[in-house]
Amino acid sequence: MDARSLRHFVNLADCLHFGRASEASHISPSALSRSIRRLEEEAGATLFERNNRSVSLTHAGQLFLGYARNALGEWDEIRNRLMEEAGELRGEVSMYCSVTASYSFLFDLLARFRKDHPRIEIKLHTGDPEEAVGRVLAGSEDIAIGARPDTLPAGLAFRRITVSPLVFVAAAEGDFSALGSGRAARAADWVGVPVILSERGVARERIDAWFRALGLAPNVYAQVAGNEAIVSMVSLGFGIGLVPQIVLDNSPLARTVRSLDVQPALAPYEVGLFALEKRLASPLIGAFWSSAGGAAAG
Repeated sequence: MDARSLRHFVNLADCLHFGRASEASHISPSALSRSIRRLEEEAGATLFERNNRSVSLTHAGQLFLGYARNALGEWDEIRNRLMEEAGELRGEVSMYCSVTASYSFLFDLLARFRKDHPRIEIKLHTGDPEEAVGRVLAGSEDIAIGARPDTLPAGLAFRRITVSPLVFVAAAEGDFSALGSGRAARAADWVGVPVILSERGVARERIDAWFRALGLAPNVYAQVAGNEAIVSMVSLGFGIGLVPQIVLDNSPLARTVRSLDVQPALAPYEVGLFALEKRLASPLIGAFWSSAGGAAAG
């Protein structure tokens, strides 16, 4: 089985959509379909269930996906080592981050990396920052930028870029002096106050613990994916939100909201790079990891 066919399979398994997978593979949908059929014939099993509306992996396809990722990883590693010995690295590194991270950190990281390794291309995907760890663990991305969880999963490497406070924010025009007075929060002050929170992730875990310590169940107005959406809803006066300071610093809506001096403050937010420890042996991924060391704060 050639590496190209395996990449076609992985691209389709990742997005389960022939149109998007063909774009990622730089071939037509019909060519992708032929490639998958040839792969299924060679494997002797149906790897995808497909109809006019949907595409899904079969059980055989799920088993084959693990093989395909490992095979491609090993192929990339030996190919890159050969190029490294020849004195030049070239190839592709996939990366995942939020939109905020893409303009907060990525420009400086990529500028330095491209200067040292102009033939390594970065395949960038953006989305919910809380998916960063999962996408690296699943093998969907080589590197991701995100918040460090309190407990780092086994086999996952983390390199810190920065530390950001987690801050409560309210609409600039609202009167929330009782909440942001700087004194210790009281349950009575927060009863009935609508809050807008992340659906999941580090910030959600910490604010849930904060409310538990206060002895109060939060009045959740909305749960959203992505910190930018929290700032937007807060700016419109829907409630109080909790976001990392770096999100607020880079938000176009920063002037429409204000930070509240809520005590006790939540533990700060560590932001950095994630990669599988075993994948750091890859010269391409290792080169990016080392290059990011100049920006890392520890």
